[in-house]
Amino acid sequence: MKAIEGYFLIAPDDLHWRRSNLMQIPNADFLERTGSENLGARLWRYPPNSAGTLHKHIRAEEFYFVLEGMGRMRVGDQTLTVPKYGGVLVGPDQLRQVFNDTDAEVLWLIVGAPEETELLPGSKTKPDMSLIYPVDPKQLPKELVGVEWPPKS
Repeated sequence: MKAIEGYFLIAPDDLHWRRSNLMQIPNADFLERTGSENLGARLWRYPPNSAGTLHKHIRAEEFYFVLEGMGRMRVGDQTLTVPKYGGVLVGPDQLRQVFNDTDAEVLWLIVGAPEETELLPGSKTKPDMSLIYPVDPKQLPKELVGVEWPPKS
Protein backbone atom coordinates (compact mmCIF):
# COMPACT_ATOMS: atom_id res chain seq x y z
CA MET A 1 0.00 0.00 0.00
CA LYS A 2 1.38 3.33 -0.99
CA ALA A 3 0.90 6.57 0.91
CA ILE A 4 -0.90 9.48 -0.72
CA GLU A 5 1.15 12.46 -1.90
CA GLY A 6 0.35 15.90 -0.55
CA TYR A 7 -3.03 16.43 1.08
CA PHE A 8 -6.73 16.45 0.32
CA LEU A 9 -9.21 18.99 1.69
CA ILE A 10 -12.70 17.49 1.88
CA ALA A 11 -15.55 19.95 2.36
CA PRO A 12 -19.02 18.85 3.53
CA ASP A 13 -20.43 19.66 0.07
CA ASP A 14 -17.94 17.18 -1.45
CA LEU A 15 -19.53 14.24 0.37
CA HIS A 16 -21.79 11.84 -1.50
CA TRP A 17 -24.41 10.33 0.80
CA ARG A 18 -25.79 6.87 -0.05
CA ARG A 19 -27.53 4.00 1.76
CA SER A 20 -25.48 0.95 2.73
CA ASN A 21 -26.19 -2.19 0.73
CA LEU A 22 -27.42 -4.55 3.42
CA MET A 23 -28.90 -2.38 6.16
CA GLN A 24 -29.79 0.84 4.30
CA ILE A 25 -27.96 3.17 6.73
CA PRO A 26 -27.14 6.59 5.20
CA ASN A 27 -23.37 7.08 4.98
CA ALA A 28 -20.76 9.23 3.27
CA ASP A 29 -17.21 8.11 2.47
CA PHE A 30 -14.71 10.86 3.31
CA LEU A 31 -11.79 9.25 1.50
CA GLU A 32 -13.33 7.80 -1.68
CA ARG A 33 -11.89 10.57 -3.87
CA THR A 34 -8.43 10.46 -2.30
CA GLY A 35 -7.43 6.98 -3.45
CA SER A 36 -6.13 6.13 0.01
CA GLU A 37 -5.25 2.46 0.38
CA ASN A 38 -4.24 2.88 4.03
CA LEU A 39 -7.22 4.46 5.76
CA GLY A 40 -11.01 4.45 5.50
CA ALA A 41 -13.32 7.06 7.06
CA ARG A 42 -17.11 7.37 6.81
CA LEU A 43 -19.91 9.31 8.42
CA TRP A 44 -22.91 7.14 9.33
CA ARG A 45 -26.38 8.54 10.17
CA TYR A 46 -28.33 5.99 12.19
CA PRO A 47 -32.08 6.67 12.15
CA PRO A 48 -34.13 5.82 15.26
CA ASN A 49 -34.54 2.06 15.81
CA SER A 50 -31.95 1.00 13.23
CA ALA A 51 -28.82 -1.14 13.06
CA GLY A 52 -25.80 -1.62 10.85
CA THR A 53 -24.35 -4.99 9.91
CA LEU A 54 -22.97 -7.42 12.46
CA HIS A 55 -19.43 -7.92 11.19
CA LYS A 56 -15.70 -8.14 11.82
CA HIS A 57 -12.66 -7.36 9.69
CA ILE A 58 -9.76 -9.22 8.14
CA ARG A 59 -7.00 -6.75 9.17
CA ALA A 60 -8.55 -3.36 9.92
CA GLU A 61 -8.85 -1.78 13.34
CA GLU A 62 -11.81 0.62 13.55
CA PHE A 63 -12.32 3.70 15.69
CA TYR A 64 -15.99 4.60 16.30
CA PHE A 65 -16.64 8.21 17.34
CA VAL A 66 -20.04 9.72 18.20
CA LEU A 67 -20.57 13.22 16.76
CA GLU A 68 -24.28 13.64 17.54
CA GLY A 69 -26.62 11.78 19.88
CA MET A 70 -25.99 8.83 22.19
CA GLY A 71 -24.20 5.95 20.49
CA ARG A 72 -24.92 2.29 21.10
CA MET A 73 -22.99 -0.70 19.82
CA ARG A 74 -22.25 -4.28 20.62
CA VAL A 75 -18.74 -5.69 20.59
CA GLY A 76 -18.69 -9.43 21.10
CA ASP A 77 -21.15 -10.10 23.93
CA GLN A 78 -20.89 -6.58 25.38
CA THR A 79 -23.36 -3.74 24.76
CA LEU A 80 -21.69 -0.33 24.97
CA THR A 81 -23.21 3.12 25.40
CA VAL A 82 -21.00 5.80 23.87
CA PRO A 83 -21.71 9.43 24.77
CA LYS A 84 -21.43 12.34 22.34
CA TYR A 85 -17.71 12.89 21.60
CA GLY A 86 -16.87 9.46 23.02
CA GLY A 87 -15.17 6.72 21.06
CA VAL A 88 -14.41 3.02 20.92
CA LEU A 89 -11.44 1.30 19.25
CA VAL A 90 -12.22 -2.23 18.03
CA GLY A 91 -9.70 -4.84 16.82
CA PRO A 92 -10.26 -6.77 13.58
CA ASP A 93 -11.18 -10.06 15.25
CA GLN A 94 -14.08 -8.64 17.28
CA LEU A 95 -17.65 -9.05 16.06
CA ARG A 96 -19.29 -5.59 16.19
CA GLN A 97 -22.52 -3.81 15.33
CA VAL A 98 -23.58 -0.19 15.70
CA PHE A 99 -27.27 0.29 16.43
CA ASN A 100 -29.68 3.00 17.52
CA ASP A 101 -32.40 2.04 20.00
CA THR A 102 -33.38 5.66 20.69
CA ASP A 103 -35.94 8.03 19.15
CA ALA A 104 -33.26 10.42 17.85
CA GLU A 105 -30.81 10.14 14.96
CA VAL A 106 -27.18 9.35 15.86
CA LEU A 107 -24.19 10.48 13.77
CA TRP A 108 -20.99 8.41 13.92
CA LEU A 109 -17.57 8.94 12.34
CA ILE A 110 -15.95 5.54 11.77
CA VAL A 111 -12.27 5.41 10.81
CA GLY A 112 -10.46 2.18 9.94
CA ALA A 113 -6.93 1.11 9.02
CA PRO A 114 -5.43 -0.54 7.18
CA GLU A 115 -8.01 -0.31 4.41
CA GLU A 116 -9.40 -3.71 3.40
CA THR A 117 -8.13 -3.43 -0.19
CA GLU A 118 -10.13 -6.52 -1.23
CA LEU A 119 -13.31 -4.48 -0.65
CA LEU A 120 -12.25 -1.47 -2.74
CA PRO A 121 -13.89 -0.97 -6.16
CA GLY A 122 -11.73 -2.47 -8.90
CA SER A 123 -9.94 -4.91 -6.60
CA LYS A 124 -8.42 -7.87 -8.46
CA THR A 125 -9.04 -10.20 -5.50
CA LYS A 126 -12.26 -10.82 -3.62
CA PRO A 127 -12.34 -11.54 0.11
CA ASP A 128 -13.82 -14.59 1.74
CA MET A 129 -16.99 -12.87 3.01
CA SER A 130 -17.44 -15.53 5.71
CA LEU A 131 -14.45 -13.91 7.45
CA ILE A 132 -16.30 -10.57 7.57
CA TYR A 133 -19.79 -12.00 8.14
CA PRO A 134 -19.30 -15.23 10.16
CA VAL A 135 -22.96 -15.00 11.30
CA ASP A 136 -26.10 -13.45 9.76
CA PRO A 137 -25.03 -9.80 9.22
CA LYS A 138 -28.65 -8.58 9.35
CA GLN A 139 -29.45 -9.96 12.80
CA LEU A 140 -30.51 -7.23 15.20
CA PRO A 141 -29.27 -6.80 18.77
CA LYS A 142 -31.59 -7.77 21.64
CA GLU A 143 -32.28 -4.07 22.24
CA LEU A 144 -34.19 -3.93 18.93
CA VAL A 145 -36.38 -7.02 19.43
CA GLY A 146 -39.67 -6.44 17.62
CA VAL A 147 -38.18 -3.81 15.28
CA GLU A 148 -38.20 -4.48 11.54
CA TRP A 149 -34.93 -3.27 10.02
CA PRO A 150 -33.86 -2.66 7.31
CA PRO A 151 -36.98 -1.02 5.96
CA LYS A 152 -38.77 -2.71 3.07
CA SER A 153 -38.06 -0.93 -0.23
